[in-house]
Amino acid sequence: MLTEYVEKILKARVYDVAIETPLDKMTRLSTRLDNTLLLKREDLQPVFSFKLRGAYNRMAQLSDAEKQQGVVAASAGNHAQGVALSAQKMAISALIVMPKTTPAIKVEAVKSYGAEIELHGNSYDDACSYALDIAEQQGRTFIHPYDDPEVIAGQGTIAMEIMRQHPETINAIFVPVGGGGLIAGVSAYIKAFWPEINIIGVEPVDAACLKAALEKGERVKLDQVGLFADGTAVSQIGEEPFRIARETVDDVITVDSDELCAAIMDIFDDTRSIAEPSGALAVAGAKKYIEQQQITGQTFVVIDSGANINFDRLRHVAERAELGERREVLFSTTIEEQQGSFQRFCNTLSGYGITEFNYRYADDAQAQVFVGVRINGGDEERKALFASLDQQNYQWTDFSDNEIAKLHIRYMVGGHAPQLENEQLYRFEFPERPGALLRFLTRMGERWNISLFHYRNHGAAYGRVLLGVQITESEQDDFHQFLDELGYQFWQETDNPAYQLFLK
Repeated sequence: MLTEYVEKILKARVYDVAIETPLDKMTRLSTRLDNTLLLKREDLQPVFSFKLRGAYNRMAQLSDAEKQQGVVAASAGNHAQGVALSAQKMAISALIVMPKTTPAIKVEAVKSYGAEIELHGNSYDDACSYALDIAEQQGRTFIHPYDDPEVIAGQGTIAMEIMRQHPETINAIFVPVGGGGLIAGVSAYIKAFWPEINIIGVEPVDAACLKAALEKGERVKLDQVGLFADGTAVSQIGEEPFRIARETVDDVITVDSDELCAAIMDIFDDTRSIAEPSGALAVAGAKKYIEQQQITGQTFVVIDSGANINFDRLRHVAERAELGERREVLFSTTIEEQQGSFQRFCNTLSGYGITEFNYRYADDAQAQVFVGVRINGGDEERKALFASLDQQNYQWTDFSDNEIAKLHIRYMVGGHAPQLENEQLYRFEFPERPGALLRFLTRMGERWNISLFHYRNHGAAYGRVLLGVQITESEQDDFHQFLDELGYQFWQETDNPAYQLFLK
C-alpha cells in the first residue's frame, strides 16, 4: 500500500500551480520550549492553503471528455479555492458548493478565480450531498476534498519536500486533521522510508473524528462538530485516509479553541504571518505534546496548513490567546463595600499586570469584582496568585476555564436584578447568517419574556447568545419543547456560578 502511494506522490503533478514552500525554524517558540520546531509554510501557497496540491493533482488526471463536462466540488473554502484556481489554470468549468456559514473571505477568494458558486446548507455534509446531486445531474466530475487517492498523493508531496529540506533527524511531524487527506499523504510517504519518525495528528477537541475512529477501530460519525476551526470541521474521517492512517499514524492530540488562539499568536510572533485556526493546529498540538511528555532537545516539524482567516475573527483570537497560553487568569472575588477596601484589594495585586477589571456597586455590604491578571504562564504562578488572595482572606472563583465567563460575563458585569422572578439562563449557538439573530429573537419573544440578552459577533460561523428568560415552574416543559423545536444547540446555565455572582 505504501509503495503504491510513494509512486503516486513522486509522480504527482502539483507544481504547475503550487510552489515548494519553505521549512522555517520557529526561533522564538523553539527557544521557549527547548526543542527545535520547523514550520512548513503551506500558508504561502497561491491560495494560502495546502489544498491546492491535492485538487490540482486530481484534476490533472481528468480525461478530455471529463474536462469538457467540468468539475464540481463541495468545500468550506480552502479546497474550493484549490479547485477554482486549478480549473482556471486548466481552462475548464468549475462549480463550487459552499455551506452558507462559510467565511466571506473564502467565498470572495473562490469568486476571484472565476468559479461558479452555490451556497447550500449549514455544514460541509449538506454542501457535499448537494454537490453529488449536481455531479449526477450535470455530468460533472466530483473532486473530493480528501477521500481520493490522487488528492491524497497531491498532499503527500509536502512530506517529500520536508525530507528534502531537512535531511537531518526529525523526531515527529505534527499534521492537522480534518477529513484526513493531508495526514494520509504525509504519513504514507514518511513511513515508507523513515518508519522511526512519529506521525502525530492534531484535531480540534470538538471535531476529533480521527481520534474517535482510531479508538473504536472503525470510522464513526460525530453527532456535531465545532466550527471555530472551520477548515477541519469534519464529522467523519474519510474512508481511504482512515485505511492509511490506522496503519501509519502514531498518535492523535486534541486541542481546544483557546490553545489554537495561542498557537496563532506563536506563529505570528515567529513569522509575522497569521494562520487560520486549522492552520495553527499542528503548532498547538506540538506544544501540548512537548508539555505532556516533558520533552527537550528534539526536532519536530509542524505544518501550517492555511491562512484564510476573516480579519474580524482576529478580535476573538487576540482576546483568547493569552488564556490559551495560560498567561492570563480570569477570576472573581468579593470585597467589603466600605471605604479603603477597594484600595486594599488593588494592593494585593500590585505585583501583577491587570488585563481586566470590572466592578459595579450592588449593595451596602459586599461587591463582586471581575478581574483579569496577566501571568508569565504555568500553574505555579496561578497558584501563587490565589494563595496571596487567601492570605488576605478574599473569597475567589477561578473563571479561566469557564466558557460562559470568557464569552459573555466579562462583558456584562454589574447586571444584577434582585427583584426579577423566575429567571432562567441559557446559552445558545446558531448559524451566523443574515437575519438569523432577528429570527431567533422574534421566535423567542413571541412566547416568552426575555429578561437578559447578550450577543457578540466574533466573525465565526456560529453566533453565540446568552439569554435570560422568565419561566414559571409550570411552563418548564413547554419551554423545553419549544427549544427542541427551535433546533439550536443550547446549554442551561442557571446554576453557573458566574451568573449567580454577577447577573442573578
